[in-house]
Amino acid sequence: MLKFLFHLFGWKITGKIDPQVRKCLFVVCPHATWQDFIVGLGARAALGIEIGYLGKEELFKPPFGWIFYALGGKPVKRTQSTNLVQSVAETFNNYEEIRVAMAPEGTRKNVSKLKSGFYYMAFTAKIPLILVGFEYPTKSVIISEPKFLSGDFKADMQNIMVPFFKNIQGVQKDWIKKYESGQFD
Repeated sequence: MLKFLFHLFGWKITGKIDPQVRKCLFVVCPHATWQDFIVGLGARAALGIEIGYLGKEELFKPPFGWIFYALGGKPVKRTQSTNLVQSVAETFNNYEEIRVAMAPEGTRKNVSKLKSGFYYMAFTAKIPLILVGFEYPTKSVIISEPKFLSGDFKADMQNIMVPFFKNIQGVQKDWIKKYESGQFD
């Protein structure tokens, strides 16, 4: 049903997921509207692969929290330090096949920097990032090839993230420009 609605509303996928990539972290940007969640669910259905996601813990509370769990979500506590990076990296290491999506902004609000946890989760687990952009004007979900990290956060952000996302127009026009100057957390 979600796949049908995804295509019915005119969305398409550009790029593909190599089935040999059994572990990865999908980095979805920009995240500026609740509609991103619906587009993401449709894209996941169209791809036909299992992808979980990390979301703020408030989504998982009653009365509707069960829906987010049922859709493959895992809550993240954002108000306190919980060693999330290490926990997620260990989770990746405990599975033969696991794919997880997250928004590195950590919120739908306009932020001045991306959070860095996604980077260290992937680097610690030795898994690739797959970058995903929601291009609203063309109704395209754009998917990158797997990107392996060097351990140099700032260099990887400038060489991997900025080139991929700089031409993707989300709901907010020119959102990536603030990151081109190296403003990463």
